[in-house]
Amino acid sequence: MSSIILDGKKLSEKIKSSLKEEITSLKSKSGKQPTLATILVGSNSSSQTYVNMKVKSCESIGMTSKKIELPENTTTEELLSVIDSLNNDKSVNGILLQHPSPKAIDERLAFDRILPEKDVDGVTTLSFGKLSMGEKTFYPCTPYGIMLLMEEYNIPLSGKNAVVVGRSAILGKPMAMLLLDKNATVTICHSQTKNLPDLVHSADIIVGAVGKPELIKGEWIKKGAVVIDAGYNAGNVGDIELSVASLRSSYHTPVPGGVGPMTISVLLKQTVDSFKAGL
Repeated sequence: MSSIILDGKKLSEKIKSSLKEEITSLKSKSGKQPTLATILVGSNSSSQTYVNMKVKSCESIGMTSKKIELPENTTTEELLSVIDSLNNDKSVNGILLQHPSPKAIDERLAFDRILPEKDVDGVTTLSFGKLSMGEKTFYPCTPYGIMLLMEEYNIPLSGKNAVVVGRSAILGKPMAMLLLDKNATVTICHSQTKNLPDLVHSADIIVGAVGKPELIKGEWIKKGAVVIDAGYNAGNVGDIELSVASLRSSYHTPVPGGVGPMTISVLLKQTVDSFKAGL
């Protein structure tokens, strides 16, 4: 059996191309264009890279980006003041606070300061609550990107056993809620889970979202399962041992080129949605 690659890079380009056409049309009609504000606190090199990628992606489809860089010693109150300013700026449609913030920052408080209509990264408590209740909201970008990727390849979810390894507020938990909303039966695994290999082996769909290199071994994957690796670790290594898992699965995401590109395209999509809602 040959596993089909879930090409996130290809779908991401398709989404961005469609958004570019839509933005051109919206700009000609309104004289305005969507604007995403990014906030980077500190000098984490990986975070700087991610923010620069997002800024570049904005510009590539005709969106405006507003990049704000704050020093490492920024206080929570100072960060909240910046977020308040962006909340009040009618030209800003989306606000992204790059994770992780320095340890001195109360990141949850900062996330929740973002207005719901500008929470295009889907990180607020309110957005998660609405997602969990099946209400319309902005979704966390990586889980939503994964859902769009599986939809593109017509992967059935209803009635399937899904195992999500990881329980973070912006990936594992919302991923489980989105799968549940599509009528999958979902198990969330974490550091205290017992018999992880057995649980993974029971899964029709496995999502690695724990942030530990190749924690999930390829031999745990049952034949024909769908393998989604949302992890990215040093050396282009994900959370799943893809060299083996890809020989057993029906579909799998590569690392890189699978989930990562989808995260950015969803961020752009939700910023455009926010812009349209404000017209």
